[in-house]
Amino acid sequence: MARVKYLDRSDSSDADHAIFDRLERERKVPTANIFRALANAPLILDEFLSYANALRASELSPKLRELAILTVGHCTGSVYEIAHHQSHGLKAGISEEQLNAVANFEESPSFDAHERAVMALAKESTLAVNVSAKTWNAVAAFHSERQLVELVLTIAWYNSGVRIMGALDIELEEGYR
Repeated sequence: MARVKYLDRSDSSDADHAIFDRLERERKVPTANIFRALANAPLILDEFLSYANALRASELSPKLRELAILTVGHCTGSVYEIAHHQSHGLKAGISEEQLNAVANFEESPSFDAHERAVMALAKESTLAVNVSAKTWNAVAAFHSERQLVELVLTIAWYNSGVRIMGALDIELEEGYR
């Protein structure tokens, strides 16, 4: 059971209905539990959504972005993050074989050097925070400085997300594998 109430439009004041309008416009319906929990702080949720949308509009390849997000999910053991981003990953071009190999990407032949470099950055940044020159140089060989900053911001953003989900004990909705 989540540690805060999952809110619906009917639980909010008229002034806060706008956040539910936005969720219905921009996200899946029914609304995911993470957003229903964060609706307890509607102004912050509004900015949270804006930040997430900016990351999705970045120059970074959607496939690489999703590989980084799934790596964060696996490194932190976030079942919620993994379940929600598998479908995004498939849409972005990640194969089923790759989805099944994310947790062991270093040994898997399913990933090329570019994908492994992105995933290594996500893993090291998640587990160690500071990133070694070796890991940085490997990923920097493939990206512009703008893309590198976008990748770092994406990894950091999803690290914050898994920590929010963990602290609030967000439950996975029915229908996710």
